[in-house]
Amino acid sequence: MNWANESSSKDFILLGFSDKPWLQTPLLVLLLISYTVTIFGNVSIMMVCILDPKLHTPMYFFLTNLSILDLCYTTSTVPHMLTNICRNKKTISYGGCVAQLIIFLALGATECLLLAVMAFDRYVAICRPLHYIVIMNPKLCLKMVAFSWLTGFSNSVLQSSLTLNMPRCGHQEVDHFFCEVPALLKLLCTDTKPIEAEFFFLGVLILLIPVTLILISYGFIAQAVLRIRSAEGRRKAFGTCGSHVVVVSLFFGTSIYIYLQPPASTSKDWGKIVSLFYGIFTPMLNPLIYSLRNKDMKDAFKRVLPIILFYKK
Repeated sequence: MNWANESSSKDFILLGFSDKPWLQTPLLVLLLISYTVTIFGNVSIMMVCILDPKLHTPMYFFLTNLSILDLCYTTSTVPHMLTNICRNKKTISYGGCVAQLIIFLALGATECLLLAVMAFDRYVAICRPLHYIVIMNPKLCLKMVAFSWLTGFSNSVLQSSLTLNMPRCGHQEVDHFFCEVPALLKLLCTDTKPIEAEFFFLGVLILLIPVTLILISYGFIAQAVLRIRSAEGRRKAFGTCGSHVVVVSLFFGTSIYIYLQPPASTSKDWGKIVSLFYGIFTPMLNPLIYSLRNKDMKDAFKRVLPIILFYKK
């Protein structure tokens, strides 16, 4: 018996921090600020990367995709979270829950793979600079981005199908802010060990393999940077990759904590807080980190901003 046949007409109740009403207002303010910064920051990066010809390179092509992804990633959950905080009955329809689950899983998995692609791009730029244009040609860049998106959505369809085709015996209270796999697994009224094993295997593919490839790439990068004789050259090389390392640490660290351990072993409130980091705060920090720590991006903002503000037909 699947969820749709069981009681698809009933809404799910999203508990969030309903047992701590004093947290509602601070959470509302925090979400409003972070979502506003996310929208403004990612849209700005997308516009600058598109409008400035000097940024029409593989690195900024990947960064544009990351900005699009982060914008959609937060939009899949935050607007509904804000609505629920502002009303007494915190619910989501069955169809809304399914859509949220599929989109959130797809974009999260895509981001894992896209960050690995960006690490490979930095590896080629620093370790094989003379061959960079040949290796990172437009055709290869398109293929890597397409692979990231297609694999992300394929993983989402598979995980969502596994979750939604298990009996939940009428349970409707989701102990979370939004519909996410670990929270939904707690609704099941059957032995969850087999499905948890399948999710662990998929988590290894989507989380551990990309982060391992990223670490290998940065291992080679570190070796190459240490061979640079000038301190200025080493500083510039480390600065180029520093922003990516920060994003990877925030995103993968929190995601691995949630998805690569049994849901029952995760602290109830701590799991909700950690999910805010990879689902909301990391997409907010991405544009700040890449723009504030990147000289080319700051110079591009100075060139493009006057064009946007004073554009006339």
